[in-house]
Amino acid sequence: MRISTRILAAASVAAMSLFAGAAMADGEKYVIGTDSTYPPFEYVDASGQFLGFDMDIARALCAEMKADCTIVSSDWDGIIPALQAKKFDMIISSMSITPERSKLVDFTNKYYNTPPAIAVPKDSTVTDVAGLKGKTIGAQTSTTHSNYAEKHLPDTELKLYPTADEYKLDITNGRVDAVIDDIVVLSQWVKSDAGACCKILTPLPVDKEINGVGAGIAVRKGDDALREKLNTAIAAIRTSGEYKKIQDKYFDFNVYGE
Repeated sequence: MRISTRILAAASVAAMSLFAGAAMADGEKYVIGTDSTYPPFEYVDASGQFLGFDMDIARALCAEMKADCTIVSSDWDGIIPALQAKKFDMIISSMSITPERSKLVDFTNKYYNTPPAIAVPKDSTVTDVAGLKGKTIGAQTSTTHSNYAEKHLPDTELKLYPTADEYKLDITNGRVDAVIDDIVVLSQWVKSDAGACCKILTPLPVDKEINGVGAGIAVRKGDDALREKLNTAIAAIRTSGEYKKIQDKYFDFNVYGE
C-alpha cells in the first residue's frame, strides 16, 4: 500500500482507459484516478488497458453500483490535489488509510490490508533488519514505505524514486542494497523474471501510525453519498464472492486481512 505526503504537488492527469461498470444508460458516471505504475495492483499493458487487482476491484464496484466509470492515470505525488481539484471523483490506487491523509480526503472502509517488507539481492550478506545498518535502501518517494524507512531504519541511507520501477532497476544493477515496499508487490516481483535478482529478506511489523489500517478508496471531503455507495458495494462484492474471485486471480492468500 502507498500514500503520498507531498500534498501540494501539481497533478499530471491523462485519460488512459474507459470501461462501463454496467450496461445502464441512466447510471451514475464517475472518473477514477490511479497511479498505474504499481503492479500487481495497477498497471497498463501495451494496448493501454488498465490491469491489476485494484482495477478489477474498481470494475466490480462500478458494476455493483450500476455506474459508468472512466479510469485516468495520475502521477502519485499529485493524485490527491487532482482529486481535490475535481479531476476525478475517487482514487483507487492502493492508498493507505492514515490519520494524516484523512485530514485531506474521506476514505471508504478498507478493501485490502498487507504489511511492508524488505527485498535484497540473492547474493546479499544481509540476513536480518539489523544487518541493513549503513546500507542504502530504495523506496518510492512520498509513500508509507519511505516514511517507514525514515522512522524505523534511521541507520540506513534512504534513496527515493518517483516510481517503483526505478528502484527495481537500481537494485537489479547493484546501485542500492535493499528496497522497501508492500510485501505483495515485492513478492510478486521476485517471483518474476524481472525480479530474478532478488529475494524477500523479511516482512516488517506494521506501524499503524504510518501504514494505517489498510488500503481504502479516497473521495473528496464531505462526499458522504459516494463514500457510502462504495462501502455498500465493497460489502456486496465480498458477500457475493466476486471479491474472492478477483483476489484468487492475483494472490494465494487472504489479501483483505482480518
